[in-house]
Amino acid sequence: MLERQLTRRFGDLPTWVRERLGSATEAQLETWTEAVLDAPSLSAIFGEPPAPH
Repeated sequence: MLERQLTRRFGDLPTWVRERLGSATEAQLETWTEAVLDAPSLSAIFGEPPAPH
């Protein structure tokens, strides 16, 4: 459900966001589900994306 909400709000999700969603704890998912309501960007929810290698 969170992935659908994020996609609806921000468009196609980058790989790094999908990876964080896939490895998240239940507590993280709850926090992010609340944050999606007010966050202006994906970075505001998940922090900065990882630097490219």
